[in-house]
Amino acid sequence: MSAITQSPVEEQVIKKPFLNSSFIRILRYSAVRILTLFVTVVIGIYLTIVIANMGGYVDVIMRGEIRDRVTQMIINNQAYQQMDNETRQQLIQERIAAEEKRVGLDVPIAVRNFRYLKNALVLDLGRAINMTSDSGSKQVRLILLERLPPTLLLMATSQLFLFFSSIFIALNLSRNYGNFWDKLIIALSPSSAVPPWFYGIFLILIFAAGFKILPFGGMVDAPPPPNKFDYALNVLKHLILPGFSLVISAFFLSVYNYRTFFLIYSSEDYVDMARAKGLHAKDIERRYILRPTLPNIITNFALLIITLWTGALFTETVFLWPGLGRTLFQAIGQYDTPIIVGSTIIYAYLLAMTVFILNFVYALVDPRVKIGE
Repeated sequence: MSAITQSPVEEQVIKKPFLNSSFIRILRYSAVRILTLFVTVVIGIYLTIVIANMGGYVDVIMRGEIRDRVTQMIINNQAYQQMDNETRQQLIQERIAAEEKRVGLDVPIAVRNFRYLKNALVLDLGRAINMTSDSGSKQVRLILLERLPPTLLLMATSQLFLFFSSIFIALNLSRNYGNFWDKLIIALSPSSAVPPWFYGIFLILIFAAGFKILPFGGMVDAPPPPNKFDYALNVLKHLILPGFSLVISAFFLSVYNYRTFFLIYSSEDYVDMARAKGLHAKDIERRYILRPTLPNIITNFALLIITLWTGALFTETVFLWPGLGRTLFQAIGQYDTPIIVGSTIIYAYLLAMTVFILNFVYALVDPRVKIGE
């Protein structure tokens, strides 16, 4: 028998060019997205650095504080009281110059901004001006790393609960369109315009000051419980009020949005066809309603997370929750520029990671989305 040979056309179809392979398309797409997000993060961080320094106004405040602190320290020191006034003033000026050099005020503001930017991109955040970590360190990285886990705990717990509870209730409402509970959700959806910290104040007044069943704030009692199990329960008890304030501030609008998505897709022709074929209602919901709505739900949920990240600043402050939001609030009050810039960098990287991962999640839940095409 003669060997079966392939035509040139068949060989061209089988041997696709390497540059058109799926792996190369994914790499190219990822590189473009990473570059785009990186440029966005760089611009955002630089603008934050410029705004945080208020065009040099913070430098004036810091120089004044340094001058007052050094002057009072030398005047009140017994070792320097025997000096004549001229020598003492010279010593004060030398100490002021040394302190200004230590905090970087001897460098022009434009140069200092670009130096901040270069260091910030590699998370070399330097030393804080006024704030310290729980261990006494002034390293910005250590301060932020101490504050990051409480924020992640608060946000992850509240957002996961919000996501799954909203989808469950929205599905039930879409099955019973127009009933009392559906109308109630529609009526209460504008209440999501109220920020979480506002709900937090009322929750404190009701459950902490009124019924006295939950703590006013903080993350754990002082002194903390000795064993790990009691410690975890104590943290959970402190987590209820701030977590619930984040959930309730977005709950009604999330349920309303998801319920609307489900109603839109449940009226499609292919859903009617599936019902006509006699498919089970749960199979129809899962395959023909829930899955097509996932891209919209994921987008809505991602934007909600970004919004609540920014709102965590005030929520954590109201509940004295020792997270990034409260740290940023304190840094703004103390004009601690390295902490302000460092917190913004963490938020920017988290936002960029959310957007980047979201593109790949789309491809997983929606076959119509093709990465790199």
